[in-house]
Amino acid sequence: MAWNQPGNNGQDRDPWGSSNNNGGNSGGNNKGGRNRGATDLDDLFRKLSQKLGGLGGNKGGNGSGQNPKFGGRLIGLAIAVVVVVWVVSGFYTIKETERGVVTRLGKFSHIVQPGLNWKMTFIDRVRAVNVESVRELATSGVMLTSDENVVRAEMNVQYRVTDPEAYLFNVTNPDNSLRQATDSAVRGVVGKYTMEKILTADRTIVRNDTQKVLEETIRPYHMGITLLDVNFQTARPPEEVKAAFDDVIAAREEEQKTIREAEAYKNSVLPIAKGYAQRIIEEGKAYKVSVVLNARGEVASFAKILPEYKAAPEITRERLYIETMERVLSNTRKVIANEKSNNMLVLPLDQVLRSQAEAAKANAPEVKVTPEHRSTTHSTPTHGQSGYGSGYGDSSNLRGDTTRQGRP
Repeated sequence: MAWNQPGNNGQDRDPWGSSNNNGGNSGGNNKGGRNRGATDLDDLFRKLSQKLGGLGGNKGGNGSGQNPKFGGRLIGLAIAVVVVVWVVSGFYTIKETERGVVTRLGKFSHIVQPGLNWKMTFIDRVRAVNVESVRELATSGVMLTSDENVVRAEMNVQYRVTDPEAYLFNVTNPDNSLRQATDSAVRGVVGKYTMEKILTADRTIVRNDTQKVLEETIRPYHMGITLLDVNFQTARPPEEVKAAFDDVIAAREEEQKTIREAEAYKNSVLPIAKGYAQRIIEEGKAYKVSVVLNARGEVASFAKILPEYKAAPEITRERLYIETMERVLSNTRKVIANEKSNNMLVLPLDQVLRSQAEAAKANAPEVKVTPEHRSTTHSTPTHGQSGYGSGYGDSSNLRGDTTRQGRP
């Protein structure tokens, strides 16, 4: 039933829930107030309809001739335009090196891949995180070493974001947290070594230990980053003692230079010495073999002579004597003497033979003899050698040159 429909016992109720039967001045005042409120609201709707009608092209006065359906269509069109604008504004692009972290009403929703994507505007929020670029972080400061010296060290850390969700939400400021962890790790590692080792020999060890300590420090926080490299850039003493430590470093370098020179000399001399030693060993082995073979040959020769000596001792003894004298006299001058006379005739046979040998050598072709051949050649005297220490290989020469002649 309508609020002002007749037959409701005179208790007409307006849309605001108040009654018309309140009597008295108060009832009249309330009724007048309600009428004024209703009139103002009607005027507001009427003015709005007139404005919408003006936008639609209806120029009638006092709202006459306006089409209510046209105003509804215009409102629907406006809503459709707003929806289209909302949908179009939700498209966005993620670069190839980035990943998009989507939060819906402030809560993490999902991660989007590179390319064209869409989000609900005013509901979803997208934050792009670069996961391909290598980021750098440097820290430096004055630190105390284990021998209670002070050193200024600089460390550079290279890292990459591997988990965008953890990088954004697990830690408030991952870069600042990593900086603090790096500074703590460097100070802890430097405090384990002496100043001399940090400045000279143990720089690589300090760098490796710093990387291990830093990885162990950030692992429980799940910061979403991965360490790629830690570089120990510089480490220098305070300015007050810098000159002394420069002298220490120069001495270290000179020591290393001397060691390298000694090693180079060793590498050049040692192979030669080993070769010379091996040569002596081989010559000794060859001499051993030659002596053994000569001894065996002499034994075999004596074994052949022994039966002849048993058969004819006098003849064999004479022959051995003659052969021995041949070997002995082959290195002496030839002298011819007369038993019955005091006169001695000395023939310069050595000079004659030397001149003959030189002439034969001049006419003969040149033959080169290597040291190896010379070392393996036996020292058996040959015919044509002269002077003291020379001999004559043919036994007939001994018998013919050295004879004893009597006076007729």
